[in-house]
Amino acid sequence: MLSCVFFDLWVQSKPLFRQTKSIFSLISNIEVGLQPEICGIMYSITFKFEQKGLEPITLTGIEPDQSILEVALKNDIELHHNCGGVCACSTCHLYVEKGEDFLEELSDKEEDFIDRAVNPRLNSRLGCQCVLQEGDGEVFVTLPDQTQFLGE
Repeated sequence: MLSCVFFDLWVQSKPLFRQTKSIFSLISNIEVGLQPEICGIMYSITFKFEQKGLEPITLTGIEPDQSILEVALKNDIELHHNCGGVCACSTCHLYVEKGEDFLEELSDKEEDFIDRAVNPRLNSRLGCQCVLQEGDGEVFVTLPDQTQFLGE
């Protein structure tokens, strides 16, 4: 753990070497037997809710190459997805409050569906299209009230 903290401090003071952090941290973890999330090579995602009575949930140790929708569903966080998560509707609409640089860029197709979402904003995204890129960091999203959909 101490070597991990020291390495994080060293990498933060050397911006040019920041990109090698994940690979070097992973090698260090294998050598000393540490958990990858301890050294910060995974994501932390905080889900906030517009729906009354729901408290924010922070998930740690989230691996890259997953969408925000997949992460939510794996952790029993309700996020509608009528099309099955293939960018063919707007029911997994959410607001990215922080960490948009860690997600795949907004496509034209996604933008078209966001225009059809309820209460779209400048930070609107579709959960199925917010795929975590390689790396690590913190992402904060707000989920619109899920009771607005039919069947609730």
